[in-house]
Amino acid sequence: MKILSVVGARPNFMKIAPFVKAINNHNNNNPDYKITHTLLHTGQHYDFRMSDNFFHDLGIPEPEINLGVGSGTHAEQVGNTMIEFEKVLLIMRPDWVVVVGDVNATLACSVTAKKEIIKCCHIEAGLRSGDMTMPEEINRIVTDRVSDLLLAPDQISVNNLHSEGVPENRIVMTGNIMIDTFDANIDRAKELNINDIIAGNLATALNRIPTLKENEPFAFVTLHRPSNVDELNTLSSITNFLSKEATKELKIIWSVHPRTEKNLKKFKLWDSLAENKNMILLHPISYTETLKLNLSARLIMTDSGGLQEESTVLGTPCITLRNNTERPVTLRQNGGTSVLAGNNPEIIRKEFYNALTMERKPFRPPLWDGHAAERCLKAILEYQT
Repeated sequence: MKILSVVGARPNFMKIAPFVKAINNHNNNNPDYKITHTLLHTGQHYDFRMSDNFFHDLGIPEPEINLGVGSGTHAEQVGNTMIEFEKVLLIMRPDWVVVVGDVNATLACSVTAKKEIIKCCHIEAGLRSGDMTMPEEINRIVTDRVSDLLLAPDQISVNNLHSEGVPENRIVMTGNIMIDTFDANIDRAKELNINDIIAGNLATALNRIPTLKENEPFAFVTLHRPSNVDELNTLSSITNFLSKEATKELKIIWSVHPRTEKNLKKFKLWDSLAENKNMILLHPISYTETLKLNLSARLIMTDSGGLQEESTVLGTPCITLRNNTERPVTLRQNGGTSVLAGNNPEIIRKEFYNALTMERKPFRPPLWDGHAAERCLKAILEYQT
């Protein structure tokens, strides 16, 4: 069997790492039925800090194929990926194309595979936010519609697929493959030193290197979604709260996405943040470094889906700066640690002070047990039309 796996942006790397390991384990244990596996990187994330260092950090081999698509509008990324991916499929003719997550590469490669009559498997299927203004929601819906095999991380996602009329034989609940990566790296993350992370990733040219005292509380912040960072009033209201109020309660470590850094500088918000001694601005950090900060933070403020999941497993109070989520299993009403605050400063303020008083309550939904990748591969091997 020939499997071609696709990654396009850094959330994909965390999801594909355990799948690659599961294939290697299968081949070691089944010498008479080996899988030929090829890893393809579309190049959607082309910045070193957002891409290459993740392969090293997660122990993933360098992709055999890199399409080098790079940046551009959504249409440009999808179109260019489809053009280049089609060329690969015409040469390789794999039995399966495996896509993960909800980035533009996921949509482009699933559609292209189906047009070439090649079976497609979507890992992390069935996630729905209900927000059609999100490009990722369109990517999810289209990918699930054309894929042959839909591997869902939780029962809510399975229910979403059922409600859309997906036949039962195309759906398998495998658990969350992101938690496989979490479990494989959490012990390594625990050994990291937070001050070393700060010193190695500082994004500001200061005449000092900020440090945390032992067990000093801090908040961990990440922001990257256009709805939060592309508009002046929204981004400034968030930064004003963080800089003028939140930093009076505790230090903030902010891993700044390139898109966010560009806009902070464009809107002339960067310098005032950098001058705040309780605001620590970092370049994008590695997966294990992110785990360490999530593990150690008093609370987390983010618009990242993956961090909602990891916060739930760790029990870190999580303020999700979105009005909706495709991962409702992580919400507090469903047993998780996340609460939706959108980008409304009053709601953010309320949830921030509430989170300061909360205790950690780790929670693992069913099948979030570190073995999802094995079930994903088993579902592919046992698939019958």
